[in-house]
Amino acid sequence: MNITSLLIQLISGLVGGNAGGAMLKNLSLGPVGNSIVGLIGGGNGGQLLHLLMSSGVANSAGATGGLDMGSLIGNVAGGGIGGAALTVIAGLIKSKMSQS
Repeated sequence: MNITSLLIQLISGLVGGNAGGAMLKNLSLGPVGNSIVGLIGGGNGGQLLHLLMSSGVANSAGATGGLDMGSLIGNVAGGGIGGAALTVIAGLIKSKMSQS
């Protein structure tokens, strides 16, 4: 994993977190909260996808962190989905805690 891939994952996570908060307004953490949680989720989601791809049958240059189109799409997808998923999970936890 190189720094370029990590930056792509973090930016994708930031966008994914804000998109997840915008789509599910009742689970939104606000712009700053969505951005922070999205960054964390993007980094972790991208790393998880990288680990899954590099240990399976997809052990190619794209899966090992090269800067080809497959790797770029994988980094954007892993970061964006990870950011959105963690934002939704954090929003669910926040809404459940505020109900009690």
